[in-house]
Amino acid sequence: MSDTAVNQETIRLLEREYNVACPPDEREGLQKSAKMLDNKMREIRARGRIVGNERITVMAALNVIHELLQNKEEENQQETALRLRLLQDKIEAALEQEERQLSL
Repeated sequence: MSDTAVNQETIRLLEREYNVACPPDEREGLQKSAKMLDNKMREIRARGRIVGNERITVMAALNVIHELLQNKEEENQQETALRLRLLQDKIEAALEQEERQLSL
C-alpha cells in the first residue's frame, strides 16, 4: 500500500458537486481538469442537441479524449519528422565524408 496522503477535493460539473480523492500535489491539476470538463459540458449543453446530464457528460468525455488523441498523434508525427531529419543529416554527412575520402 502507498503511504501517500489523499485529500477529498470538491469539483463542480454543471452545477453539481462531486467529491474526488486526490493527492495534495495533484489538486491544481484536478481543478484544471474539472474546469476544462465543465466548460466542454456547458458547450455541449448550450448547443441544445443533447439532453440529460449523463449524455452530456459522455459526449464531453469523448470530445476531450478525441482531442487528446489528436494531440498525441500530432506530437508523434512531429517526433517522427524530427527523427527522419536527423537520420537524413547523418546520411548526408556520411556521404560527404566518403566523397572527400574518394577524392584524395
